[in-house]
Amino acid sequence: MSYLKEFKKITTQSLQIMKKQGEKISMLTCYDFSMAKLLDQSGVDVLLVGDSASNVMAGHETTLPITLEQMIYHAQCVVRGTDRALVIVDLPFGSYQSNSEIALSSAIRIMKETGAHAIKLEGGQEVIDSIKKIVKAGIPVMGHLGLTPQSIYQFGSYGVRAKEEEEANLLVEEAKMLEAAGCFGIVLEKIPADLAKKVSESLLIPSIGIGAGKHCDGQVLVMHDMLGINTEFKPRFLRRYLNLGELIPLAVKNYVADVKQQDFPNEEESY
Repeated sequence: MSYLKEFKKITTQSLQIMKKQGEKISMLTCYDFSMAKLLDQSGVDVLLVGDSASNVMAGHETTLPITLEQMIYHAQCVVRGTDRALVIVDLPFGSYQSNSEIALSSAIRIMKETGAHAIKLEGGQEVIDSIKKIVKAGIPVMGHLGLTPQSIYQFGSYGVRAKEEEEANLLVEEAKMLEAAGCFGIVLEKIPADLAKKVSESLLIPSIGIGAGKHCDGQVLVMHDMLGINTEFKPRFLRRYLNLGELIPLAVKNYVADVKQQDFPNEEESY
C-alpha cells in the first residue's frame, strides 16, 4: 500500500491523514545536505534533525553538549537538501527547560534561521506551558515521552521505561496532555509494545515509535545506526539495513592501495 503520489509534500496534516488511513509513517534522523537529498529522494516521510547529532556527528557520549547554534547549522543543511519530507528539529538540552519564554525564543530561532517545518522537545507535564506558548505562536510541536535521552543522568541508564504500572499510567496521562496542549505528534521511545499500542489508540495525533513495538503510527531510527555506520550501538530494536561500517573502510583501503601502488590515477583519469 502506497500513498506517495498523494503526498507530494509532507506536512503535519499529511501525518494526521496517514494515521486515519492506516498508512505507517517513516522517519529517519538526518544532519547534512548530501544525506538529506538521498533520504528525501528515497521517500522518507519525515527527517528529524535530532540532537543525536551530538553523538553520531560530534562524538559526545550523550545528547547534552550540543548547542542551539549547532542544531540550527545542521537543520539549515538538511532543509537545503529536502523537497518532499517534513523536517523536524530537536530543541537541544538547555534551550527550553528554564521557562516557556526561553523555549519560545529557541523555537522561533530554529524556524526563522533554518526553514524547518516543526520542532520537537522532550518531556511531559513539565513542558506543557512551553508547548502551549510555542503552538500559540504558530510553530508545530512534536512531543517525546518514554526514554528521553536529555534526562539520561536522571534515569541512570538507557533501559526500557514505563515497565511499572505507576510510570505507565503517568505516560498515558502525559501523552493525552501533550495532545491537548497542541502537539501534532509524539515520539514514544523504548517503552513496552503493549503500552505504546494503548497510547497510540488513545490519541488522535500520530505516535512515532523507537523501540516501542509495531503498533505505533510510525517508526524512527537514527540514520547512522540503521545504515551500520555506528557499529557499537546494538539495541534490540535496531534493524541494520546496510553495513557501511565494513563497506566504507574496504573502499578506503582499496583507494589507499591504488594510490600507494601508483594505480590511481591512471591515464584515462588524467587530463
